[in-house]
Amino acid sequence: MINYNHMKDGFKLIGIKLENKTTNENKQSSVDCGSLWQKFETEKITGLIPNKLGDEIYAVYYEYEKDETKPFSYFIGCKVDKKTKTPTGLDELIVPSQNYVKVSAKGEMTGCITEAWEKIWNSKINRKFGVDFEVYDERSQDWNQAEVDIFISINE
Repeated sequence: MINYNHMKDGFKLIGIKLENKTTNENKQSSVDCGSLWQKFETEKITGLIPNKLGDEIYAVYYEYEKDETKPFSYFIGCKVDKKTKTPTGLDELIVPSQNYVKVSAKGEMTGCITEAWEKIWNSKINRKFGVDFEVYDERSQDWNQAEVDIFISINE
Protein backbone atom coordinates (compact mmCIF):
# COMPACT_ATOMS: atom_id res chain seq x y z
CA MET A 1 0.00 0.00 0.00
CA ILE A 2 1.35 3.42 -0.98
CA ASN A 3 0.47 6.66 0.81
CA TYR A 4 1.68 9.89 -0.73
CA ASN A 5 2.99 13.13 0.68
CA HIS A 6 4.20 12.74 4.19
CA MET A 7 6.31 15.71 5.24
CA LYS A 8 8.59 14.70 8.06
CA ASP A 9 10.76 16.97 10.15
CA GLY A 10 14.40 16.05 10.45
CA PHE A 11 15.61 13.90 13.32
CA LYS A 12 18.77 12.38 14.76
CA LEU A 13 19.62 8.69 14.94
CA ILE A 14 22.37 6.95 16.87
CA GLY A 15 23.42 3.43 15.89
CA ILE A 16 25.85 1.72 13.53
CA LYS A 17 26.55 1.98 9.81
CA LEU A 18 28.20 -0.10 7.15
CA GLU A 19 31.89 0.79 6.90
CA ASN A 20 31.64 0.92 3.11
CA LYS A 21 28.82 1.48 0.69
CA THR A 22 26.88 -1.51 -0.59
CA THR A 23 25.02 -2.23 -3.81
CA ASN A 24 21.94 -4.12 -4.96
CA GLU A 25 24.05 -5.82 -7.65
CA ASN A 26 24.30 -9.60 -7.16
CA LYS A 27 22.20 -9.20 -3.97
CA GLN A 28 25.29 -7.80 -2.21
CA SER A 29 23.17 -5.42 -0.11
CA SER A 30 21.20 -8.38 1.34
CA VAL A 31 24.47 -9.84 2.63
CA ASP A 32 25.92 -6.52 3.87
CA CYS A 33 22.73 -5.20 5.45
CA GLY A 34 21.96 -8.61 6.97
CA SER A 35 25.36 -8.76 8.63
CA LEU A 36 24.89 -5.22 10.02
CA TRP A 37 21.54 -6.30 11.50
CA GLN A 38 23.28 -9.32 13.03
CA LYS A 39 25.88 -7.04 14.62
CA PHE A 40 23.13 -4.66 15.82
CA GLU A 41 21.32 -7.56 17.53
CA THR A 42 24.26 -9.59 18.89
CA GLU A 43 26.07 -6.53 20.29
CA LYS A 44 22.77 -5.25 21.77
CA ILE A 45 23.32 -1.82 20.21
CA THR A 46 19.84 -0.65 21.24
CA GLY A 47 20.91 -0.82 24.89
CA LEU A 48 23.97 1.35 24.21
CA ILE A 49 21.98 4.24 22.72
CA PRO A 50 21.26 7.07 25.21
CA ASN A 51 18.14 9.28 25.29
CA LYS A 52 16.05 7.13 22.93
CA LEU A 53 12.77 8.74 21.95
CA GLY A 54 11.09 5.36 21.47
CA ASP A 55 11.68 1.67 20.87
CA GLU A 56 11.48 1.90 17.08
CA ILE A 57 14.52 0.84 15.07
CA TYR A 58 15.30 2.72 11.86
CA ALA A 59 17.10 1.18 8.89
CA VAL A 60 18.30 3.98 6.62
CA TYR A 61 19.43 4.03 2.99
CA TYR A 62 21.36 7.20 2.09
CA GLU A 63 24.27 8.73 0.17
CA TYR A 64 22.98 7.20 -3.05
CA GLU A 65 25.52 7.61 -5.84
CA LYS A 66 22.66 7.77 -8.35
CA ASP A 67 19.72 5.39 -7.98
CA GLU A 68 18.98 1.88 -6.69
CA THR A 69 21.41 0.41 -9.23
CA LYS A 70 24.42 2.27 -7.77
CA PRO A 71 26.19 2.11 -4.38
CA PHE A 72 24.59 3.57 -1.26
CA SER A 73 25.21 3.75 2.49
CA TYR A 74 23.22 1.88 5.15
CA PHE A 75 22.61 2.69 8.83
CA ILE A 76 20.64 1.06 11.67
CA GLY A 77 19.75 2.99 14.80
CA CYS A 78 17.21 4.61 17.09
CA LYS A 79 15.79 8.13 17.20
CA VAL A 80 17.29 10.31 19.93
CA ASP A 81 17.04 13.85 21.21
CA LYS A 82 19.02 16.11 18.85
CA LYS A 83 21.31 17.28 21.67
CA THR A 84 22.38 13.73 22.53
CA LYS A 85 26.12 13.11 22.37
CA THR A 86 27.03 10.03 20.35
CA PRO A 87 28.88 7.45 22.48
CA THR A 88 32.31 6.23 21.38
CA GLY A 89 31.99 3.25 19.06
CA LEU A 90 28.60 4.28 17.70
CA ASP A 91 27.65 6.45 14.73
CA GLU A 92 25.09 9.19 14.26
CA LEU A 93 22.98 10.19 11.30
CA ILE A 94 20.81 13.24 10.79
CA VAL A 95 17.75 12.51 8.67
CA PRO A 96 16.77 15.79 7.00
CA SER A 97 13.27 17.25 6.69
CA GLN A 98 11.88 15.83 3.45
CA ASN A 99 8.72 14.81 1.67
CA TYR A 100 8.07 11.08 1.62
CA VAL A 101 5.87 8.43 0.13
CA LYS A 102 5.02 5.83 2.78
CA VAL A 103 4.92 2.22 1.61
CA SER A 104 3.71 -0.47 4.03
CA ALA A 105 5.28 -3.92 3.84
CA LYS A 106 3.15 -6.69 5.33
CA GLY A 107 3.75 -10.39 5.62
CA GLU A 108 6.54 -12.77 6.48
CA MET A 109 9.95 -11.28 7.19
CA THR A 110 12.25 -10.60 5.46
CA GLY A 111 10.50 -11.48 2.24
CA CYS A 112 7.83 -8.81 2.64
CA ILE A 113 10.54 -6.14 2.78
CA THR A 114 12.18 -7.45 -0.39
CA GLU A 115 8.80 -7.52 -2.16
CA ALA A 116 8.00 -3.96 -1.07
CA TRP A 117 11.34 -2.68 -2.38
CA GLU A 118 10.80 -4.45 -5.71
CA LYS A 119 7.42 -2.68 -5.98
CA ILE A 120 9.11 0.63 -5.18
CA TRP A 121 11.82 0.07 -7.81
CA ASN A 122 9.16 -0.75 -10.42
CA SER A 123 6.82 2.09 -9.45
CA LYS A 124 6.38 5.56 -10.92
CA ILE A 125 7.34 7.21 -7.60
CA ASN A 126 9.38 10.36 -8.34
CA ARG A 127 12.24 9.32 -6.07
CA LYS A 128 14.71 11.86 -4.77
CA PHE A 129 17.28 9.23 -3.72
CA GLY A 130 17.90 11.36 -0.64
CA VAL A 131 17.42 9.54 2.64
CA ASP A 132 14.99 6.59 2.69
CA PHE A 133 14.19 4.54 5.78
CA GLU A 134 12.28 1.61 7.24
CA VAL A 135 10.67 1.78 10.69
CA TYR A 136 10.58 -1.38 12.79
CA ASP A 137 8.21 -1.11 15.76
CA GLU A 138 5.94 -3.43 17.77
CA ARG A 139 4.12 -4.38 14.54
CA SER A 140 7.30 -6.00 13.20
CA GLN A 141 8.01 -8.23 16.21
CA ASP A 142 6.15 -11.28 14.82
CA TRP A 143 8.23 -12.30 11.79
CA ASN A 144 5.40 -14.45 10.46
CA GLN A 145 2.99 -11.49 10.29
CA ALA A 146 5.11 -8.37 10.28
CA GLU A 147 4.27 -4.83 9.24
CA VAL A 148 7.01 -2.32 8.42
CA ASP A 149 6.64 1.24 7.13
CA ILE A 150 9.09 2.32 4.45
CA PHE A 151 9.52 6.04 3.81
CA ILE A 152 10.82 6.94 0.34
CA SER A 153 12.15 10.46 -0.21
CA ILE A 154 10.44 12.15 -3.15
CA ASN A 155 10.93 15.24 -5.26
CA GLU A 156 8.34 17.90 -4.58
